[in-house]
Amino acid sequence: MEEDEVTIREQNFHSQVREYIICFLLFAVLYIVSYCIITRYKRKSDDHEDEDAVVNRISMYLCTFTLAVSGGAVLLLPFSIISNEILLSLPKNYYIQWLNGSLIHGLWNLVSLFSNLCLFVLMPFAYFFLESEGFAGSKKGIKARVLETFVMLFLLGLLILGIVWVASALIDNDAASMESLYADLWEFYLPYLYSCISLMGGLLLLMCTPVGLSRMFTVMGQLLVKPTILEDLDEQMYCIQLQEEALQHKLNGSASNSYLRPNSQHLYKELDNIRTQRTKLERKKKASAWEKNLLYPIVMLILLAGTAISVFLVALNILYLLVDETALPKGSADPDIGNASLSTFGVVQAVVEIILMIYLMVSSVVGFYSLRIFKGLTPRKDDTTMTTIIGCCVSILVLSSALPVMSRTLGITRFDLLGDFGRFNWLGNFYIVLSYNLLFAVVTTLCLVRKFTSAVREELLKALEPSHCRVSVRGKWETGKSASSSSKYYARDEITGLICMKIRQSPQRERSHYRR
Repeated sequence: MEEDEVTIREQNFHSQVREYIICFLLFAVLYIVSYCIITRYKRKSDDHEDEDAVVNRISMYLCTFTLAVSGGAVLLLPFSIISNEILLSLPKNYYIQWLNGSLIHGLWNLVSLFSNLCLFVLMPFAYFFLESEGFAGSKKGIKARVLETFVMLFLLGLLILGIVWVASALIDNDAASMESLYADLWEFYLPYLYSCISLMGGLLLLMCTPVGLSRMFTVMGQLLVKPTILEDLDEQMYCIQLQEEALQHKLNGSASNSYLRPNSQHLYKELDNIRTQRTKLERKKKASAWEKNLLYPIVMLILLAGTAISVFLVALNILYLLVDETALPKGSADPDIGNASLSTFGVVQAVVEIILMIYLMVSSVVGFYSLRIFKGLTPRKDDTTMTTIIGCCVSILVLSSALPVMSRTLGITRFDLLGDFGRFNWLGNFYIVLSYNLLFAVVTTLCLVRKFTSAVREELLKALEPSHCRVSVRGKWETGKSASSSSKYYARDEITGLICMKIRQSPQRERSHYRR
């Protein structure tokens, strides 16, 4: 009997060690990928002192850890779904016995724990540590900055706990619940705070994802080469070259001409735009036929199909919510992995769900940086400050932590939420869940309609707009405005005249030689 107990304890010990090793390896891969991403965008500067260099390095490591946790939160549901399907397909395979419910549940708990740690401790510490200088009158150095950072963290913690206590007291004004602050700090208030953060993350996803779904068509259109139908690329290259030469000629003479000197900055901006257009045209000329005529339509169709399937699944989930109350998202304390398939069509539906979840996450990030209020956080290659990187990491952590909840709330998947992700109080509220689904479907549809009808609306507005402007003999716009406002367009009209003159004067054989 004792030998059997020892054997069971040994098996539990080895199983737990194996789970720790697997979690460590997965996190190490995510950490390396996150480090490569941050170093790609972080500003390269060597003029820091030793103290500032240490502070920046510590903040960068904390941001890398946070970004790795965000990646883990994104991969939670896909990893759980694919693990369930693998265990159903190969239930007695010796080499996948390590893939079990205990490992999946442990991953959910670790991601939840690290998300709270990064959101409430590490990221505030990185920001305060980066901005700290030490208290007045104290000796400058790393220790003084660390002391100031911990004091600021302590004050911030008191402020947040006070706000949470007041909010919970207003919601539940029972005297017993108000007196249980110290007893229920870890069991109630911290999960309640994380539930509020998750709700805000869900609302942020609701705001960013529809915008990102419509914006993805523009982004992919910029990355890919569009089909050239009835376009003469050689003629366009010739005109672009003439425009660039005319602008360069104008900039060379603007130094001696006081009339055009105030518009030199505007001319430089136009020159940059023309060079960008020339680069795009050169890329179009170098692109192969299949890339121009086949790849672009296929990618657009895939994006359209992914968006349509997402809206269709949300519409079905709305019907399920109206008919069956059990369709509400719920948490599961005991993970039922490998016993039953949660997908009607098996592996195919599981793969589609995983693709849709990753697509929604990418769209939410694109939509987040497309919103005007968050454009200041857009990272730039080799030119992003650590403060901006901290803001980006916090934003991505909030979005990624809310992704499993949003996917389950919208009915993208039927996989139950595990760990603390299933303990959110608002998930059981029928009206909140139904309103969330309705808003997502309506806003996404409106964004797509606005996206695909924007060109038609612009043409209609141009056709209905009265013609107020006419060009005089001198090339200025006569709109009844002052000479200063009309001189703003003088350079553009003169450049157009120079281009037309050069095109008329250039012989036909020169242009045909350029085309060749």
